[in-house]
Amino acid sequence: MDNQRLILSLGLAFVVLLIWQQWQADYAPKPVPASSVAEAGPATGAAATGASNKEDVPGASEAAAAPPGQSALPTVRAVASSKRFLVETDVYKAEIDSTGGDLRRVDLIQYPVAVDQPDNPFRILDDSPARTYIAQTGLIAGEGTAPNHYAEFSAESDRYVLAAGQDILRVPLTWVDGERVVIKTYIFRRGSYQIDVEYTIKNAAGSTWNIRQYRQLQRSRPPAESESNLIYTYTGGAIYSPEEKYEKVDFDEMDDANLARNITGGWAAMLEHYFVSAWVPPSDKAQGYYSKALGDGRYVLGMMSGQQVIAAGATEVFTDRLYIGPKIMDNLDAVAEGLHLAVDYGWITFISEPLFWLLDRIQDIFGNWGVAIIILTVLIKLAFYKLSEASYKSMANMRKLTPRLQALKEKYGDDKQKLNAAMMEMYKKEKINPLGGCLPMLVQIPVFIALYWAILESVELRQAPFALWINDLSQMDPYFVLPIIMGISMLIQQKLNPAPMDPIQAKIMMALPIVFTVFFAFFPSGLVLYWVVNNILSIAQQWVITKKIEAGEKV
Repeated sequence: MDNQRLILSLGLAFVVLLIWQQWQADYAPKPVPASSVAEAGPATGAAATGASNKEDVPGASEAAAAPPGQSALPTVRAVASSKRFLVETDVYKAEIDSTGGDLRRVDLIQYPVAVDQPDNPFRILDDSPARTYIAQTGLIAGEGTAPNHYAEFSAESDRYVLAAGQDILRVPLTWVDGERVVIKTYIFRRGSYQIDVEYTIKNAAGSTWNIRQYRQLQRSRPPAESESNLIYTYTGGAIYSPEEKYEKVDFDEMDDANLARNITGGWAAMLEHYFVSAWVPPSDKAQGYYSKALGDGRYVLGMMSGQQVIAAGATEVFTDRLYIGPKIMDNLDAVAEGLHLAVDYGWITFISEPLFWLLDRIQDIFGNWGVAIIILTVLIKLAFYKLSEASYKSMANMRKLTPRLQALKEKYGDDKQKLNAAMMEMYKKEKINPLGGCLPMLVQIPVFIALYWAILESVELRQAPFALWINDLSQMDPYFVLPIIMGISMLIQQKLNPAPMDPIQAKIMMALPIVFTVFFAFFPSGLVLYWVVNNILSIAQQWVITKKIEAGEKV
């Protein structure tokens, strides 16, 4: 039956859309690399003569990139390191290295690695050889020297702590070369994941000082095993420009070619499932955005200013913003235009964003994300009540015709042409549209998938408890209770649907709940909760309608 084939297709639509999301991540159009950039871009030629010849300094000679698609990457070597300055705020434990004044380690103390390890904070930045992920800034001089991220800085203290009652913590680092002084100051604020990085440049020399400023994120590619999760979430680079908006720059693309783009404003970021780090330059000055594969499993993504002239005897101050923390929509919106797109809902963002906004408002009222998921699912079912009603009425009428359709199959045997003609005649006589049960469901699929991504991508659900044994809605149900309930609910739905006449199709339909139960067993429990509630509500509505149709009552 065509209706049964469509029902089967709809049952598999969820999986197909997940595959589509993965395809988009792998093969969707990416930013187009350019071979060179204009004046605002990374220094080349004479402009680079004052830079170190280190391969991860912008403007240095390119390192050999790893071959595209290479699966086994060389061991990542440690970056240069000297003395560490420790920083503690109410949201961070951080380490800044005297070499380059790099931000080398950042622990998010309000985000433990696991529910059962509350005192072990998630480390977002790290400079270990196995996992390099650091934030760097530096200056490159047209002539002479300037402090890039290999220069040595000094500080007045080895430890900086945001004291009780203190809202701002400044960590100044100093570099001196004769009559030229650069003070690089990290500015931390209470309760904020935005860090301001301020360069105070004092040129007491008798000549001008031509410099370029760069900021970059250096990161090693995650090991292959961490990229092969059942549920795909993007890990890699991204940039934003007012013209092209949000664009991903993944590691494979960085292997293929260096990014080179002139952008005024925007931002450059490294993303992972729940967390993001992003450099946000001044919005009124053009920057040369660049990427580089260093050939040993490390990559850099950043931007460089155009040439800036510091007059003799002058002092200039440059300020940039750096966000390092969770993908909380309100936080990201406050930092930069478009940074909220780091919460990656994919192609269905325009539906997912308002759904999450509503989910967040419900959670504010009830104080429980699991309850919020249940209530939002109920609201969505109410919004689509009439569409669902039309679908279930059509399936109930088809269910009533099942014995007569089976009789037609036995009458015409393998003569499919006569069988289809007789079935169409019966549908016409009974005023039943065989597609009526599926077309209303098709309209609802984008909304259900959008809610799926809203739940999957929300850091707010990370380690959020629901009830009883479920203490983390972002993790799988440890006892598989919700997946089993979901499988049972799918079996009940099948009993309410018209039975397939094709034996092979009937076997496939019977296997579908088992397949989905296994598939969902490893999904975050928040997603399975949403699916279970949706199924239970659908069963209740379909059962009432089916009983009325079978009793001859008007629906």
